[in-house]
Amino acid sequence: MIEKKFVNTNNTQDRPDGKYSGVIADIQKDGVCPFCAEQLKNYHKNPIIEETEHWLVTNNMYPYKNAKHHILLIHKVHIENIKEMSEKAWSELHAIFLNAIERSDIPGGTMFIRFGDTKFTGASVSHLHAHLVSSDPENPGYTPLLTRIG
Repeated sequence: MIEKKFVNTNNTQDRPDGKYSGVIADIQKDGVCPFCAEQLKNYHKNPIIEETEHWLVTNNMYPYKNAKHHILLIHKVHIENIKEMSEKAWSELHAIFLNAIERSDIPGGTMFIRFGDTKFTGASVSHLHAHLVSSDPENPGYTPLLTRIG
């Protein structure tokens, strides 16, 4: 029997303290999906900002370097591909993005969905999720925000 891997340790964009890669290694050892409802609180300590029928919204525990805002949207049911999303989930995702942009007063940013095989997505978790990220170009020490795709 092939063991399901819910995380990809090759895709961790680590923090200088090494904490994120350590958490991902622990999750891999535990053999669970950290984004599934029964596991989320064990690995993600930030509060849920918004919850809908299909989505949980929270601030990312490990925001990308130079992100002013990094909001994580997690599909509540474990799916890995956008082909599995219902029309209602798509509609909710749109509304959540709009709410988050207004709530956080984000003047511009980037939205993306990580789905499918993590070797193509750059994701560290194999559970459909989306990101809303904005940088802070008005900060005097500004440097561009970069993330891994694939």
